[in-house]
Amino acid sequence: MIEIANLPVRHGNVPLRYARGHFATNHSHINYYIDITYHKSRLSEAQAVAKQLVANFKNDTPVDTILCLDGMAVIGTCLADELTKSGFQIINAHKSIYVIEPEYNSNSQMIFRDNIQPMIRNKHVLILMASCTTGFTASKGVEAIGYYGGEVVGVAALYSAVDHLGNLPVRSVYSLNDIPDYASYDYKDCPYCKKGRKIDALVNSHGYSAI
Repeated sequence: MIEIANLPVRHGNVPLRYARGHFATNHSHINYYIDITYHKSRLSEAQAVAKQLVANFKNDTPVDTILCLDGMAVIGTCLADELTKSGFQIINAHKSIYVIEPEYNSNSQMIFRDNIQPMIRNKHVLILMASCTTGFTASKGVEAIGYYGGEVVGVAALYSAVDHLGNLPVRSVYSLNDIPDYASYDYKDCPYCKKGRKIDALVNSHGYSAI
């Protein structure tokens, strides 16, 4: 087991749980594991995350669809509710925000079935993620939305190590201001690996598996 702690900082009612160590994702090595288990699973925390995120977006940003990556559908639903309450522009004819998740093909590309595509085509899409560190996953989402005829208007995350993805703003509850020594490395350049330090756990959006 790795030891999960809470950061001393706290934004609103949103705690940030983390573990420090040597972790491997499917495309990088990182020195912090951000644990979002309860944010995604506990309604009160999901609502608190949504309230914090919506405050970071100007209400002149139109949002028709929220694409939820990393299992963020519960938070996405709460965010859609907060955006609607806050008077954000909804361009689609139904005046409602769609909350969707992608499928992945054998090449790990995001795909959307025919019945989901109308919720993307000609829609303003906000990408919601657990964390945005390298921008790799977010970029795949931007590419997929563009392929299906949608327009990405921004990226939102519980934690982000970047402020922008190209020209897109990345809005988050927590950032490098809260974890200034957060680092992500290509596995070939990982300083922990070079020192012979073993990986503590394999991590992804579902959680961690200690080694």
